[in-house]
Amino acid sequence: MSRPDPSQFRQRLLRGDLLLGTFIKTPTSHTTEIIGGLGFDFVVIDEEHAPFDRGTIDQALLGARASGTAGIVRVSDATPAKILSVLDDGAAGILAPHTDSVEKARSLVASCRYRGGKRGYSNTNRGGGYGGTPMHTHIAQRDAETVVIAMIEDIAALDVIDEIMAVEGLDGIFVGRGDLTAAYGATGYTDPRVQGATEKILAAARKAGKPACLLVSGAEEAASWRAKGVNAFLVASDQGFLRAAALKARTDFDALKT
Repeated sequence: MSRPDPSQFRQRLLRGDLLLGTFIKTPTSHTTEIIGGLGFDFVVIDEEHAPFDRGTIDQALLGARASGTAGIVRVSDATPAKILSVLDDGAAGILAPHTDSVEKARSLVASCRYRGGKRGYSNTNRGGGYGGTPMHTHIAQRDAETVVIAMIEDIAALDVIDEIMAVEGLDGIFVGRGDLTAAYGATGYTDPRVQGATEKILAAARKAGKPACLLVSGAEEAASWRAKGVNAFLVASDQGFLRAAALKARTDFDALKT
């Protein structure tokens, strides 16, 4: 399906375009390629909660490139070395879990940027066209196109949320309602404490003029959050889509027994 080139993903996010993505949990190129081929704007390759290593992340990013979707990696730990490895493999950006302090936000940005940052240089990889992109061009392109998103999912982050949002070079935030729910000992996203924390985070994002991302159940829920400034939505995961389709087939065939 037709959609803008993945290199424009950061620009589209910052502009406030409505964007649709999903999590990738299966360490293969195939699920990413299928999702991308259906017209999803981006995928989040989930190293934090799925069995990915550098080799399988590389495969999934190749699937993203093949299908024309932006491949974002949720790294298991936002260390400079981890971030560098997936950016060299051609990731369109980084989703960093547990960004609960200004120091972590600044370190995240520095690890993703050449100019003004601390990203180690190499263009002899997918991100640099395997040496075909001149040094100055590579640096300028990667700094312009790499998206940096912090996950706000800890109660501690709420005390310094305005300061985190003010970190220069941080492109946007993802509200991790799952971890907030667990941290509060709540039973679901509708708990007033989780709802209140989510509203506070989004208010800070709007104040800072930065885009926000959210995992939602579908378009109906997305519509309500869209009105509150969220413009990038994740729905389910490759495994979730597989399970839902398989369950429907199983249920439909069970009905034939009656």
